[in-house]
Amino acid sequence: MSESKKRRVVFNAPATLGFVIACFVIFLIDLLTNSTLRMRFFSVYRSSWSDPLTYFRFIGHVFGHGGWDHLVGNMLYILLLGPMLEEKHGSSTVLFLMGVTALVTGLFAFLTMPGTISYGASGIVFAMILMSSFTEFRQGTVPLTFILVAVLYLGQQIYNMVTVGGNIGYAAHIIGGAVGAVLGWILNKQQGKKRY
Repeated sequence: MSESKKRRVVFNAPATLGFVIACFVIFLIDLLTNSTLRMRFFSVYRSSWSDPLTYFRFIGHVFGHGGWDHLVGNMLYILLLGPMLEEKHGSSTVLFLMGVTALVTGLFAFLTMPGTISYGASGIVFAMILMSSFTEFRQGTVPLTFILVAVLYLGQQIYNMVTVGGNIGYAAHIIGGAVGAVLGWILNKQQGKKRY
């Protein structure tokens, strides 16, 4: 076989793939522990400020998932959007997006939903969705794709939160989307200035 016809698998998006692999490993171990692992480390809920795990859970909750459908649904979106964002902005920016989204949604759940347990990466999914709508940003413009995504995705979450009830998942989606929109706007504005 000639050199030009050889194909190799590449680890093309380290932040995205690392996050997805970690979520799958944690999910499998959690199955073996009958959800003890998720409840102890990878969920956020009201607990004592003196418990060191409280601070870990502010970010760790994004790695926990409550079932196969929950996990696969989130990971599919992350695998679709993450590599594109890493190619445009770099792995460290995507890790920053994930970390900020996890922290903001974790703190929100901890402070405003005392009787609720929250886990999952849907806030990160919505952050990536909104951030990805800025891929064709030009200085002095607002992409129509961003407006449509914001109206359709975030509008649906706000509608569901009001009509269905105050589910923490809807709030995480909205907050994640807001983090992605703000970070996408800032990054693309900086890149626009560099281009001009």
